[in-house]
Amino acid sequence: MSSTADYNQLLPEIQAITPENVLTPNMPVDVFVQEAENLYHWSFDDWTPLTSAGLNGNLINLLPVRAGACREAQSLWIKERNIRKEAEQSWKDQAPAAYDLRDQLIHAFRYAFRKQEGLLARVEEIALGDSNSDMVQDLNDLSILGKANLDLVTLVGITLVTLNNAADVADRMGDILGATNGERQTDSEAMIIRDKAFTLLKQAVDEVRECGKFVFWRNPDRLKGYTSDYWQRKNTTKPATPEADA
Repeated sequence: MSSTADYNQLLPEIQAITPENVLTPNMPVDVFVQEAENLYHWSFDDWTPLTSAGLNGNLINLLPVRAGACREAQSLWIKERNIRKEAEQSWKDQAPAAYDLRDQLIHAFRYAFRKQEGLLARVEEIALGDSNSDMVQDLNDLSILGKANLDLVTLVGITLVTLNNAADVADRMGDILGATNGERQTDSEAMIIRDKAFTLLKQAVDEVRECGKFVFWRNPDRLKGYTSDYWQRKNTTKPATPEADA
């Protein structure tokens, strides 16, 4: 099956993993997925000795399916992460002009409404707050307020074109801000699913590797297929790495 089909097939099982059991990847996910697929081919050749030692043979069969699901989950997370990075860059590029437009409108409205106590109070209310989301809301509020009092704001040089532009900027900046995933306040759903898919795959990988190490403890030619190449390479420079058996 394709990775997408594997992902769709296992998604209910992936989602069912409880938060306290979720593992954070301790190595590059693409490397781990490839190691899992390599392990499948290696362990399949050892089916009889492994299952004779008590390993559930279904775990071997599940390795490529879980690997495909994890690969797809990783791709979806990377896609979301890239979208967020692009949005963050767009915000960085466009936010200064948006803030400047907000400040210009507040400055102009304070003068335009200087003799209108109620309208001036509304401007001061809008001016409160300095978060990014406040700025987006302010632009929309100022656009509406200006259009409702066009006769006064036009006297200080604020045109309908400017007010329509403020509303457009608010809409665009709101979309960009939303795409940054709530300014990173919480983990994204795609990352949570990726971690759960990794967890599900690692459970099978660990079981198969542990059994392989038990069975082939005196057979180095077969034993080597049940260790992580990634951590073996890491351990050549960091022999005390605690994840050496990952």
